[in-house]
Amino acid sequence: MIHPKQSYLDLFRVGESQLDTLVAEALRHGGDYCDLYFENTTYGNLTLRDGIVNAAGRHIDYGVGIRVLCGEKTGYAYAESTAMPDMLSCARAASAIADGTSAFYEHSVRAEANGSRMVGRRFRGEPNPAADRYPAGSPWRETEASALIPFLKKLEQAVQVRDNRIVKIIAMLAWQVTDVLMYNSLKELKYETRPMGTVSVTAIFQQGGKTENKTVSRSFRAGAEMLTDRLLEEMAAEAVKGIDERFAARRPKGGRMPVVMGAGASGILLHEAMGHAFEADFNRKGTSIFSDKMGQRICAEGIRIIDDGTLKGNRGSLNYDDEGVPAQKTYMVEDGILTSYLHDRISARHYGVSPTGNGRRESFRYAPIPRMRSTYMESGNAAPADIIASVPKGIYVDQFSNGQVKIGEGDFTFFVKSGFLIENGRLTAPVKDINIIGNGPEALRDIVAVGDDLVIDPGAWTCGKEQSVPVSCGIPTVLVKNLTVGGE
Repeated sequence: MIHPKQSYLDLFRVGESQLDTLVAEALRHGGDYCDLYFENTTYGNLTLRDGIVNAAGRHIDYGVGIRVLCGEKTGYAYAESTAMPDMLSCARAASAIADGTSAFYEHSVRAEANGSRMVGRRFRGEPNPAADRYPAGSPWRETEASALIPFLKKLEQAVQVRDNRIVKIIAMLAWQVTDVLMYNSLKELKYETRPMGTVSVTAIFQQGGKTENKTVSRSFRAGAEMLTDRLLEEMAAEAVKGIDERFAARRPKGGRMPVVMGAGASGILLHEAMGHAFEADFNRKGTSIFSDKMGQRICAEGIRIIDDGTLKGNRGSLNYDDEGVPAQKTYMVEDGILTSYLHDRISARHYGVSPTGNGRRESFRYAPIPRMRSTYMESGNAAPADIIASVPKGIYVDQFSNGQVKIGEGDFTFFVKSGFLIENGRLTAPVKDINIIGNGPEALRDIVAVGDDLVIDPGAWTCGKEQSVPVSCGIPTVLVKNLTVGGE
């Protein structure tokens, strides 16, 4: 949602002249660049357990963060008040932390002289409501909790009737609405309101002395209009899907073998094992395995890996990142060639390129850093059934849980929640309690088939990298010819 500019100025009790005063104060003792990030977030949540709402909450977070850049130094301070004396104190604190002399302007002039795009260019124009990626038809702030409870009860009932082995159901609804106003020393003024709704349901099953559980979630940048009967039925069906296989699943024999990653949620491996290594701060510091790979082939021809902030209503999408840079669709890998890192303003300045709209922060209490939005691999031209049929012996996986990644080496380990053996080109016995172990660059090089069935998973993915931000991920069916499967 994008409201009139004055509504944001009124909300944060500032005028445009005061914004300039704050920037001037922050840069009074030197500095290259300053930005202001105002935030007002309303949170709400409901939990339904055993048919009863046993937890509910609603709270507001409000404040401003001020950042000063001076060479390689960053000064950051925040205030939980937008009274002018408090903000001036905050500006002085950020300035003192970043204490130094200016290099930003000189670097920008050199970049312009070299014919590259200006890092410090102004993103002109006011936010356009017609281009809003997340209009909310039923704003959360205007929706009473009592009007949301029936959806959770219907969801619980829809899951319960589908399987008599269910012994407990927990349904949850969480929402937030964030008003943002951003201003900087380049005189860029951006503002918007970001809605987010998340529904999850966990079903616990018992059979023959064994217990299994499954959680399904959906999260969108939308208002309460997302709570439809269609969404309810879709989640209920998914909550019981594959439970027979989970009870029957066994731990297979481990070893090196081909792995087929199913479309959709398998994209978390792409996010963790490759996406983080494409974030420009890791590369700028030389800690990423891809730091010296720009312009080089890192996987097969035809493979395209994207980080996208432009998908309407997507959990990871933005109109503007948290530095006021317009979101965009960034091709990190084109036709197998590494073509772009994910940049905030700092890394863009270092590399002499334009920021990609990936400067993100958890809240006004944090400085922005390069973060992913919606990360996925574009569809290829192979039929998923043909990919599976091409594997004489291997494993198919479609749901991952906990994972660990070493950004510098590229090594990763992921726990598989569900999958199947592949024998003679067919899915056979269900498997569980296994790890997939590999190396990001090697796994990319070992992709030998990409399906035509890209799915961007709609679940409630949250990325933790010093801070937590909402993201999404996706992938088509992909065959990696050689990974280590940790089994018996």
